[in-house]
Parts: sequence; C-alpha cells; structure tokens
Amino acid sequence: MNDFQLTRTLDEHAAGAALRADVLHGLTRMPKVLPPKWFYDARGSELFEEITRLPEYYPTRAEREILLERAREIAAASGARTLVELGSGSSEKTRHLIEALPALEVYVPVDVSESALAGAARTLLAGHPGLRVHGLLADFTAPLRLPDTPGPRLVVFLGGTIGNLLPAQRAEFLRAVRAMLSPGDALLLGTDLVKEESVLVAAYDDARGVTAEFNRNVLAVIDRELDADFRAADFEHVALWNREEEWIEMRLRARTELTVKIRALDLVVPFGAGEEILTEVSAKFRQEGVREELAAAGLDLVHWWTDAEGRFALSLSVADGPRAADG
Repeated sequence: MNDFQLTRTLDEHAAGAALRADVLHGLTRMPKVLPPKWFYDARGSELFEEITRLPEYYPTRAEREILLERAREIAAASGARTLVELGSGSSEKTRHLIEALPALEVYVPVDVSESALAGAARTLLAGHPGLRVHGLLADFTAPLRLPDTPGPRLVVFLGGTIGNLLPAQRAEFLRAVRAMLSPGDALLLGTDLVKEESVLVAAYDDARGVTAEFNRNVLAVIDRELDADFRAADFEHVALWNREEEWIEMRLRARTELTVKIRALDLVVPFGAGEEILTEVSAKFRQEGVREELAAAGLDLVHWWTDAEGRFALSLSVADGPRAADG
C-alpha cells in the first residue's frame, strides 16, 4: 500500500500495562469499575458488530441515516482536504463522508488496533486510489499530535462514543480536540439523544442476550491476559437508566458471594452477593447541553442534524478563535 503510512505512538507493551493499571485500580476501589475499552478484543469486536445489527440497537442505523442524507452538506460546510477520525475501527461509516468530500486528499484514522488501521486502509485505497491514508496507532483519549496535512481539516468522532466519557473527561477531551484545530478546521460529533427509557434500556439489554455476552466479555479478557479465574456465569448483566445523570449504566452483578484470583497482579478480589462492577456509562444528550459543552471547550456549534425520528444527532462545530497552545 504505497499510499498508506502508519505512525505509532503506542509501544507493544502499552495495552498490557494499561490493562493491569485499570484492573488494579478498578477492582480494589468501591464501587468497583472497569473501563469499557476492555470489551474490545477480537471476540468483543465481533459481538459489538452483531449488536449494531440488532433491532433494539438504533444508534448505528440512525447515525448512518444522517450520514447518507447529509454527507454532501457536511462536505460543503467543512470543505475538508484532510479527514481525521478518532476511534476509526473499520472506517465503514466514514466512507460515506470520504465519497462526499470532493477536495479530500488525506484520511487520518486514529485507533489502538494496528490491524484495524491496515485493514481499513486496504479497503479505502482499493476504492479511492488517489487518497493518502496516514494511520495513527494511538489512544484518542490521550493528547495527539496530528501529522502535517493540508487544511481545512475535519475531525470526526462518531458512534456516540463521547457518551462513554464522564463529564470531566468529556471536557478534557473536547479541549484536547480544540487544541488540534486551526482556523477553518471543524469537528463532526455524534451524540445519542435523550429519549424514552424503555427504548434506551432495550438498546443495552437486547432480547437475544448479545449485549449481555458483550458485557461479560471483559471478564474473559482479564482471565486471558492477567491469568484470572472469573467465571462469566457468576455475573449477571445489568442495564439501567440513570434519570438524574441522563445516562445508561451497564454493570456486572455477582450472583453469589465469591472470590476471584488475578494471578498476574497477585490480587484476590472478594465480591459480596449482588455486588456490581460498573463497566460502561453511555450518556445521552440534548442539543443545548451539547452546545454548552462545546462552547466551554472553545467550539461553536454551527450545524445540527438528526435522523428522521430524532434519536441521534451529528453536530458540526468550529474553533472560535486561534488554535490553543500545544499541551
């Protein structure tokens, strides 16, 4: 792939060290917590792809509907010559934007999976031979230094993944994105919207139990990577709507009193019957709340698009002044 370049900012041991740190911190505190990024080994990624096809899970379909309907408007508003995607994965949805951006020269996917970056590059370059792909093997939640590419740049963060960050984390993340932007650059942000509780809970607790298996997959990751003895059957999948915070919480609840050994950490973790691990928060948004959070980071919301049913939104925002200083 002559038009594919890869920059690594993660070394081969970074993921293992981060997992050890997160498990040690998360399972020795009260209440217990594990970050949702550890769902996504090969099996977890397969399960999530299956989730996106479930009738209950509307966000992927709703976001794709907006991209198909509004891609040309997004392209016209941004005029992007460089497209940067944070947490790019397979880059499947982004292809709608790539096809709609007439001036696009460079695509910069950012992901923690080198195989995902290379696979997406192969697919995109086969269909867009004039495109240059510069992959960044990086954690998008950490400060990023983008490659030197032509502007204007459009940074996209899709899938409602912003909702997995707690409010303080979101504020820090949006400030970091703002620091990447020069005058004329823009951010395209996907946000799932507040709606009926029954619809929200069903999206995270489907009738076939795929999301339950996905949730429990984090235990399989810890077993394999840290020589632990979790048994998935010992934990019940729980999804509930937190009305006060306006977010979905996914948890794993111990069915009985039990003890887990994590040998790589020389750690013994006791669980009381009914004790829970918080594995994911997925915040839902309202337009004014999104506008306020963007403004606090120095970004002006200039376009707001939703699907026909008003379930999901894409917003386009621009920097409200000169780019912030690096760091």
